[in-house]
Amino acid sequence: MKVLISVDMEGISGIVHPTETNPDRYDYERGRALMTAEANAVIAGVFDAEPDAVVWVADAHGPFRNLLPEDLDRRARLVRGKPRPLGMLAGLDEHTDAVLFIGYHARASAGPAVLAHTMSDAILDVRVAGRSLGEIGLNAAMAGHLNAPVVLLSGDDTACTEFSELVPSAVTVAVKQTLGQAAAVALHPQEVRERLRRAAADAIARRASIPPPKMAGPLDVEVDLYGPYMVDLAVLVPGVVRVGGGRTVAFRAADFADAYRLIQLLVQLATIKPG
Repeated sequence: MKVLISVDMEGISGIVHPTETNPDRYDYERGRALMTAEANAVIAGVFDAEPDAVVWVADAHGPFRNLLPEDLDRRARLVRGKPRPLGMLAGLDEHTDAVLFIGYHARASAGPAVLAHTMSDAILDVRVAGRSLGEIGLNAAMAGHLNAPVVLLSGDDTACTEFSELVPSAVTVAVKQTLGQAAAVALHPQEVRERLRRAAADAIARRASIPPPKMAGPLDVEVDLYGPYMVDLAVLVPGVVRVGGGRTVAFRAADFADAYRLIQLLVQLATIKPG
């Protein structure tokens, strides 16, 4: 079987502040080590359940170059760098049997939640068919589009609740209890790794009972952007229109894969600064 582990950083145990997640900040190297250790615990759990599994690990935070390749479990294949197809889900395809979300965080405007956002601080909200979705919902629905169930999520308690509302039968591991955007009560990293290993094995063992989330097309999508300049760029994309005179743009997608790709493009456009 093929398993994809998508690893973000904000939902790793002990991490609560941007200095621990940004490459140009002083505590980033420590954050990378914590992230890699949790990924290894999950990899070990997958192999506990399926010794012959093929495991891909997608580095899914920021520059997609955070996990320490030399410290990652040698049995896994690491996908790193950007830009790349499917972004945080690079490696996902029609042959993927299960997906696991590790170190994930809640969507923008959710709260209290540690380091909550949706893909970029430039995105205030994304609504697909009227439902507000963050990275958890968007990535879960993209996996579901290819019939791959998301069987496990780890992150703070708010992220776990967000995921459980989408996939009630999946496994969650709350590695910290949120107190705010940059504060939490965290479990010890070693305790978290032990829980993640057991949870990953359990999730893989019962993957057949966890249905992939589905969103059938065509789909109406709205994206709220932080600044007017971002809207000016977004509407240059064919099919994207401004909603009213505000910061919202909208488009219709034939299916979720098309919606996911265009949302990724809008996120990249939103990072361009006025020249």
